[in-house]
Amino acid sequence: MKLFRRKAETTDGEPEKQAVVTKRNLTGVLEKVATAACVIGVVFQLYNAGFGVMTEIQLRAFHWMYIGFLGFLLYGFNPSRHTDKVPVYDIICALLTAGCCIYLFLSWDRIARNFGFINTVDTVVGVVLVLLVLELTRRAIGMPLVIISLLFLLYAFLGGHITGLFASKDFTLNQAIRTLFASTDGIFGMPIGVSASYVVLFILFGSFLQESGGGELFTDVAFGLVGRYRGGPAKASVVSSCLFGMISGAAVANVVTTGTFTIPLMKKGGYKDHFAGAVEAVASCGGQFMPPIMGAAAFMIATNCDVPYGVVAISAIVPALLYYFYLFLCLDMEAKKTGLKGLPAEELPSVKGALKARGHMLIPLVVLIALLVSGYSPGKSVFWSILLLIATAALRKNTRMGWKSIVRAIRNGVYGASAVAIACACAGIISGVISLTGLGLRFSSILIQLSGGHLLVMLALTMLAAIIMGMGLPTSAAYVILSVLTSPALISLGVEPLAAHFFIFFFACISTITPPVALSAYAGAGIAGADPMKTGWTAFMLGLAGYIVPYLVVYKPSIMLVGTPVLPSLIDVTFSVVAVVSMTFAVAGFLGRKHLAVPLRLAFAVFSAMIFLDTGNLADLIATALFLGLWLALNLYQRKKSGDGSPPLAAA
Repeated sequence: MKLFRRKAETTDGEPEKQAVVTKRNLTGVLEKVATAACVIGVVFQLYNAGFGVMTEIQLRAFHWMYIGFLGFLLYGFNPSRHTDKVPVYDIICALLTAGCCIYLFLSWDRIARNFGFINTVDTVVGVVLVLLVLELTRRAIGMPLVIISLLFLLYAFLGGHITGLFASKDFTLNQAIRTLFASTDGIFGMPIGVSASYVVLFILFGSFLQESGGGELFTDVAFGLVGRYRGGPAKASVVSSCLFGMISGAAVANVVTTGTFTIPLMKKGGYKDHFAGAVEAVASCGGQFMPPIMGAAAFMIATNCDVPYGVVAISAIVPALLYYFYLFLCLDMEAKKTGLKGLPAEELPSVKGALKARGHMLIPLVVLIALLVSGYSPGKSVFWSILLLIATAALRKNTRMGWKSIVRAIRNGVYGASAVAIACACAGIISGVISLTGLGLRFSSILIQLSGGHLLVMLALTMLAAIIMGMGLPTSAAYVILSVLTSPALISLGVEPLAAHFFIFFFACISTITPPVALSAYAGAGIAGADPMKTGWTAFMLGLAGYIVPYLVVYKPSIMLVGTPVLPSLIDVTFSVVAVVSMTFAVAGFLGRKHLAVPLRLAFAVFSAMIFLDTGNLADLIATALFLGLWLALNLYQRKKSGDGSPPLAAA
């Protein structure tokens, strides 16, 4: 039997254009009004984060007041026809959104004294706000989330006409609006609360860091460290996207920010268009679950599991590193296959020079991580870190920010956070209906019945639901819906609560590189000028660890490093690393300098599966021993064949 095979030839496809939602470029009076709204909103939210002066629902109403107002100014009625002109009806919608929020802000004490019961005026205002949220979601996020929201609303009003497991009752308009508008279960529920308390402030931190030159520091350090090595441009892209992703937590935004620089360098280094776009997409996708900041949904995990955010960040360290470790191995093997070299030293930035010029900008990031790990609330942590960042930037002329730069950073941060906040507001409508109708418990019972009580089947069903939901929705919205619908079922089958929520969260993130709707990959394809579908499938293969690591989190929760002694955690982490390396050989089909034959790739896949599916410690040991034995044998075989001068073997 031939152990190695020849490399297959591939052909590139034609690039395709992808429609994207773009924001208006506001000018004149509207630009000044929008900037003033951003500054007032951020200053007030920063003050509240540091010193806490408002009730939960009032903070959320204030947050949505200026985000919703800005949303109608930034996003046009027809997303496919971009124009910077703001028509009168958009200004009216913006004012109505602000007016509804101000009304709730001022009326909340009365509603609370009435135990949440609302009058006719409250109902009318609530209906208007629900319609405005749906319309703004259509503009900024797209129709899939709106359609799902409308289906849930129909269920609230027509559930009494459904029989069987999904039977509910018909709720009145007053009852529905009471939940969706005048409670912390609807639009002003947990999702928008996370956006108000944490997300917008962390995105603001990233915006200040970018404005002061911190983003350039990450890129320079990444390329200076690994740019000269085999496959250096791709590896540097991964490092820089990972570093930037830690502070942005948004996959597509990360692609279009760092990809404009890294993708051309990868192509210059010899990588094909679709491969360069896929690398950037996969690297940026990982930023959503790379600590310390991660994505918006990570803050929701902390809220749902009632644990400090620092615990969530620590729990994600090993899974995130396994994801990037697999990607690095794939890139190294690809570089070996194609004989790619690193970039010339004269074209690379100096790490020493970059640190000397902007190294002090790492201080606020280190302090932010330290505060989060120490147990401080995310709000207070980022509040003090932003103040420290502004002060630290002032220490050097090349990073110092004047008032114009500070205002620009605030405006860019709020603009960047607007899409996340809009998705959270609309997700609140869905979670509100689930709470109102009790659908979550019934849905969990249905899943348990479909799975027959088998955990692996239940995990597979949840994975499919998360990927499908995440294809049409932002990560935060997909997580919110599924955390309510599926996490109770997972927990009832013995999965630890934090592991159950992580499982859902990871697959909601990975959906952005899952064909046929791989938004991050399509964004990378647009920059690379590559075929979107080919880029999407390449990203899927490069990010394959992201589809496996969530199962490790469930079956080996000790890799989350929380509540487990050091030795068991270390053992499980070691087995997990072996599984990832074995899976890399199976997927890449390459070892040393040769392409592996199919039977050998299948063997490595089996070794990996034995560890991933937690068939027991004995199976882990056997799989590890078999992996090491086969790996050593193949290396010795290659050395022998290359040493005696005989030609290398190749599979047919």
